[in-house]
Amino acid sequence: MQTNFTEEQLQDPGIARANEILRACVHCGFCTATCPTYQVLGDELDSPRGRIYLIKDMLENDRPADEKTVKHIDRCLSCLACMTTCPSGVHYMHLVDHARAHIEKTYKRPFTDRALRWVLAHVLPYPARFRLAMRAAKIGKPVAALLPDARTKAMLAMVPETLPKPSPNDAPQVFPAQGARKMRVALLTGCAQRALDTDINDATIRLLRRLGCEVVIARGMGCCGALTHHMGREQDSHAMAARNIRAWGAEIAGEGLDAIVINTSGCGTTVKDYGHMFRNDPLADQAQAVADRAMDVSELLARLDLPAGAGGLRVAYHAACSLQHGQQVKTAPKDLLKRAGFEVVEPADSHLCCGSAGTYNLLQPEISAKLKDRKVRTLEAKDPQVIATGNIGCMMQIGSGTEVPVVHTVELLDWATGGPRPRALGAG
Repeated sequence: MQTNFTEEQLQDPGIARANEILRACVHCGFCTATCPTYQVLGDELDSPRGRIYLIKDMLENDRPADEKTVKHIDRCLSCLACMTTCPSGVHYMHLVDHARAHIEKTYKRPFTDRALRWVLAHVLPYPARFRLAMRAAKIGKPVAALLPDARTKAMLAMVPETLPKPSPNDAPQVFPAQGARKMRVALLTGCAQRALDTDINDATIRLLRRLGCEVVIARGMGCCGALTHHMGREQDSHAMAARNIRAWGAEIAGEGLDAIVINTSGCGTTVKDYGHMFRNDPLADQAQAVADRAMDVSELLARLDLPAGAGGLRVAYHAACSLQHGQQVKTAPKDLLKRAGFEVVEPADSHLCCGSAGTYNLLQPEISAKLKDRKVRTLEAKDPQVIATGNIGCMMQIGSGTEVPVVHTVELLDWATGGPRPRALGAG
C-alpha cells in the first residue's frame, strides 16, 4: 500500500511504525475470510482491510478521529485472526493499538460511553474493586432486563451467582519446588481472574511445583495493562506495565527467572509485547528482558516432563484468539491434554473468536452475543463432557451460554496428575 506521510510525521515513532505496517498491506483481502465481525456484519469497513483504510486516512491526514472511524475501530475484536491469515505479514495489532490511542486523544465520546469506559478502566484491573463492584451489581441483576442500555445489561449478566474467596496464594511469596528444583519462574496472577476464578492460579502453582518449578509471586506486580491498552488508554496501560517490568526485573536481577508464566492468554499477548511498547523508554532493556521470558503456561509445561495421565473425559478444546493468533501457540495445549489421558475434540471454525475479547462483550454486546452463540453451537456439536480453554474471558463468555462445564486447561492437567478434581466438574 502506498503511503504519503511527511518527513515530519515520520519523526514520530508511532507514525513510523504505522507507516511500515501500512506499506506491507497489498489489499489482497485474505483477512476478510477469517474476520469475525466481517462475517457477522458483512461490511467492508468492519474487516481488517477496511479498518486499515480508515486508519491510514486518519493518520496520514493528521486529523482527529471522526464518528465513522471510531465506530468501525470499536467493533474490532483484536482477535488477530487476520494476522494468522495475512500472507504479507501485516502487523495489524500494532496498527490498531496505535489507532485506538489516537482515538482516545482526539475524539470526545458521548458522556455515557466515557463514563462506562472510565468505570471499566478503574474497576476491572483491580481485584478488590472488582469484587466490591460485583457484590454491588447483584442488587441490580434482577432488574437487568428492564434497563434500556444493552451494555449495562451485559455487565450485570456477567456477574456470577457466587464469588470465590480471595486465594492466599495470590499474595507476594515464593512457593518452593517439590523435589529437585528445575526452574525458577514468576507467575502473573492477573486481575479479573483473581476475583472470578481463584482455582486457576491455585492449580497452576500446584502443577508447576509438582514438576520441579519454584514459583514466585513477585511483590509489586499487578494488572498487565491489556484491558486499558485495548481501550487506547496508553498512559494507564503503560503505568501498569511499568510496575510489572520493575517487579519482575528485580527478580531477574536477584535470584533470576527462567520464565514468566501467564495463564491468561489475553495477558500473555500483551506482556510478550512489552519490548515493543517500551522500545523508546528508559525501561526498554528491562521490558525486553521480561518479554523474552514471558510464556503461556502451556508453553512451559510442554518443556517439562508432564507425566502421562488417565483423564478419560471427552474435552472440547476452545483455542483462545490471544493464544492461537496473538501468540501463535496452537498445539501445546491439545498435546498436553492428550498426554494427560483426555480425548480432545475441536469445534468447526476453531479459528473464530467467541466474542469475549477483553471488554468487548461489555462494550459491543450485540455482536459479542452472536459470536458466542455460534461458538457454543460448534462446541456442543462435539458432544463434550467438558470444555477447556486457556483464558478466563473465554471461560466466562462460553460458560454463560452452555450447561457443559467450562474449565481452564491447567485445571484438567493438574487433576490428571494428582491435583483435586476441578470444582466445575462437581463431585462425581
